[in-house]
Amino acid sequence: MFKRHYLSSLILGTALTGCASHATTAPSSPLKAAALAPVANTTDTAPAANGAELADFNSWRQGFRSKALAKGIKPAVFDRAFKGVTISKQVIKLDGNQAEFTRQIWDYLDTATSATRVNTGREKGQALASTLKAIETRYQVDASVVLSVWGMETNYGSYRGNTSTIAGLATLAFEGRRRDFAEQQLIAALQILQAGDVTPERMRGSWAGAMGHTQFMPTSYLEYAQDFTGDGKRDIWSEDPTDALASTAAYLKRFGWQHKAPWGVEITLPKNFDYTKADQGNRQPVSVWQAQGVTTIGGQPLPDYGEAAILVPAGAHGPTFAIFKNFYVIRRYNNATSYAMAVGHLADKIAGGGEFVAKWPREERALSRNEKIELQRILTAKGFSTQGADGVIGPNTISAIRAYQQSRKQVADGYASASLLEQLKK
Repeated sequence: MFKRHYLSSLILGTALTGCASHATTAPSSPLKAAALAPVANTTDTAPAANGAELADFNSWRQGFRSKALAKGIKPAVFDRAFKGVTISKQVIKLDGNQAEFTRQIWDYLDTATSATRVNTGREKGQALASTLKAIETRYQVDASVVLSVWGMETNYGSYRGNTSTIAGLATLAFEGRRRDFAEQQLIAALQILQAGDVTPERMRGSWAGAMGHTQFMPTSYLEYAQDFTGDGKRDIWSEDPTDALASTAAYLKRFGWQHKAPWGVEITLPKNFDYTKADQGNRQPVSVWQAQGVTTIGGQPLPDYGEAAILVPAGAHGPTFAIFKNFYVIRRYNNATSYAMAVGHLADKIAGGGEFVAKWPREERALSRNEKIELQRILTAKGFSTQGADGVIGPNTISAIRAYQQSRKQVADGYASASLLEQLKK
């Protein structure tokens, strides 16, 4: 689900310091399992499959055909969907790529919420005002947020991907690394075709199987897609984005979107704040944070939109936020902290909001994956176990960093920075 122009390739991750796998924990998230990937151009520049590979693919296809028919897929539907489908070596190549470098959260947000994207979002909002108003009225999801997801996913429909959904998922299933997931999505895609919502030729999108204006995976389409136009088809592939936008609103509503409530607000933390409490899992009544001296960035009392957690995406040296229910709902759509912040911030700016007040520590460079592994290994060697060295800065690594920082009487913000790595190497 990520436009990618794929912002997805920029993804930072759940800990906001490492890639979140991008695989959401929501069983039916549009990007389930992988976001498997960006909406990337899949013009096949990789070598063609050889004879042995094609023979193996045909064998897999025959076996999968039996599975599909056992699930109620009609033979004619399967055969038409798979007509001409073969291995895409480019999909295999893209699936195997693992970026060595990630971008800092501020660089990611600069791109995700650029002036161009904001202005285009406002223009689209004006052009589709009546449609968006009707969607907001029915689903009680703010129009600016629906626009923001659309902008993040496919740059407002301008780049939806052009890979055959059947071919992309068939390749992933044949490859085997995510066979169960890909076959599940393929069955769902065939069910969509069998229902007549779209033809195999029009069922196109990301190489990883995400489809349409707001990049739904087939299983999520089956559960959440909407026929808002009333033409009898849930058409998220059409040039008209109405059904796709309504589907996104329905998805967000299903997971508890709170109408007219913020995803988060920028805050000021009191001196000597205990940064070990700054954890997305530490959701407390707003009164708890108010009692500790947390205020808005402008010094006003922290507004009460239900339980809130404290988010410090750049550690103690950047903007800080109180995040509410809607932040977590966005993460059901795409399970990355960076993505949720981008959707929320872009929506705010489309609605007339501005930049964050506090400045990012732009002098801090991003760690490469190898440097993250090095950081994890050094921490573990010093007695602060990260429970493995995989280059992903998750909860275990953050806890290890905090323990190390506390041992040196430093601010225990758990932030994996280049300066921290240099300190550890000394």
